[in-house]
Amino acid sequence: MELSATQEAIRETVREFADEEIRPVAAEADKESAFPEDVWDGLADLDLTGLTVPEAYDGFDAERLTYAVVNEEVAYGSLAVATALSVHCLATSCIAEFGDESVREEWLPEMVDGRPVGAFALSEPDAGSNPAEMSTVAREATDGDGYVVDGKKQWITNGERAGVVVVFAKTDPDDPDSVTQFLVPKDADGLAVGKKESKLGLRASDTTSLVFDGVRIPGRYRLTEPGRGLAAAFSILTGGRIGIAAQSVGLAQAALDEAVAYAHEREQFDQPISEFQTIRHKLADMWTDVRAGRALTREAAATQDRGEDARTAASVAKYFASEAAVDVTNEAVQIHGGYGYTTDFPVERLYRDAKVTTIYEGTSQIQKNIIARDLLGE
Repeated sequence: MELSATQEAIRETVREFADEEIRPVAAEADKESAFPEDVWDGLADLDLTGLTVPEAYDGFDAERLTYAVVNEEVAYGSLAVATALSVHCLATSCIAEFGDESVREEWLPEMVDGRPVGAFALSEPDAGSNPAEMSTVAREATDGDGYVVDGKKQWITNGERAGVVVVFAKTDPDDPDSVTQFLVPKDADGLAVGKKESKLGLRASDTTSLVFDGVRIPGRYRLTEPGRGLAAAFSILTGGRIGIAAQSVGLAQAALDEAVAYAHEREQFDQPISEFQTIRHKLADMWTDVRAGRALTREAAATQDRGEDARTAASVAKYFASEAAVDVTNEAVQIHGGYGYTTDFPVERLYRDAKVTTIYEGTSQIQKNIIARDLLGE
């Protein structure tokens, strides 16, 4: 899928930012488990925190292919930063698509500038891949003015950093079809941030639980009609999965570039290891996976840009690209040998980060279920 001249210029700009501003701080941010806020401000200066915000609210309003290109290049610098950005964009997408005019005007112009940061609260401790089992409830207030939210959400990216959260809750605790989407300001009374997770990878991205204890919100913060929350979530997550596929490609490309550079530099038996057929074949397989993942991702993005149903294409791209990222980063570590197992080289961090791409926004198993249903006409 060829990029337009404008998209190529955007790609080059974001790659330059990734090389000059993100990659130099990625290792330290990972080591300290601290998000690089200066990098976030830089993304805002490039208008990237408004990627999915309509132009009417000063947003970028990017096409899905452009969105994928940006995600790939940010992830080339750091998957943790790219993940934070994509979740922020999920939140702005929900507000832009489902919020009424007063809600859009209240939140989107500031979110374009990067603050408040957005979060997306769907998963729960006992309801991950099957969100219909969620237990968070939003009951109408007894005085008829708004809703009161109670429950707990888990695995929330930007959980600490966020200033606004898109929350999914049942309006009837006994009805799995009553899931509805709400907007909850982070400073609302009764909303508390839970434990920050210590993770294998993606350590610079804050991941927490959120606890809602009698959190009261006005009625206009209900973003969807009662019972339409999951349908809304799945429609938004189609684009989100394309974003994760793109991030997987960017991560894999970074690992491949590190492996190629190391293969040229490292010598064994008086020659660069790039001369060994075993290494050359590994690199060939890695490059094939990266190119295939990029092609699938861009085709899925183009499908959505054409206004066609991209659910299966997004699942194919997300499944292939994320699994390929794990394979490519694994081989990058192998090519580095013992050095690849140390923090002296970036491939160790890339390897740890890659695994999560096969898990969040729908595991590989969920993607295969979606693909199989479409293939079998179910």
